[in-house]
Amino acid sequence: MAAGKGLSYRARRLWSLVILLVGMPLYVVAAVTVLNWLGRPPLVVELAVYVVLGVLWVLPFKFVFRGIGKEDPSAETGSGAGEK
Repeated sequence: MAAGKGLSYRARRLWSLVILLVGMPLYVVAAVTVLNWLGRPPLVVELAVYVVLGVLWVLPFKFVFRGIGKEDPSAETGSGAGEK
């Protein structure tokens, strides 16, 4: 991997899976626990807090999720190998 290029496509796919399967549930538990410690706010405030927290968790990982839904840009195309 060249310097400054960042994570490879395969590494980003792996990390995005780890973040979604491990990190996000831990974040949800932490957010609910902290909100419960503070007491139950009015429903509108509680909804707003959950919406904001639901968006904020992904911001640090934006670079990991970018382009994951697309095909691997470094994969060779047209060779017929691996195609279904």
